[in-house]
Amino acid sequence: MPTNTRALIEKIEALPAEQIASVEDFVDFIATKTRRLTAVDRLLAIAPALEAAGAPPMTEEDIAAEVEASRAARRSRSAGADRS
Repeated sequence: MPTNTRALIEKIEALPAEQIASVEDFVDFIATKTRRLTAVDRLLAIAPALEAAGAPPMTEEDIAAEVEASRAARRSRSAGADRS
């Protein structure tokens, strides 16, 4: 493990429990943001191929439906994990 990572872990371990929870929330936030940006990058990377293939552009309604389907799937997975 790099020295700077070890130093960061030691700093976190020295914090009170409530602040450690805040650090964990922040790390989760950063990880989620990173995953979202990666997904956007992947989507933008395939956009030229979709256009070249003649795929019609998505409408605002199409996008809203996809977002809602994704959120519903996430809620369903989350509810299933809560029952475990």
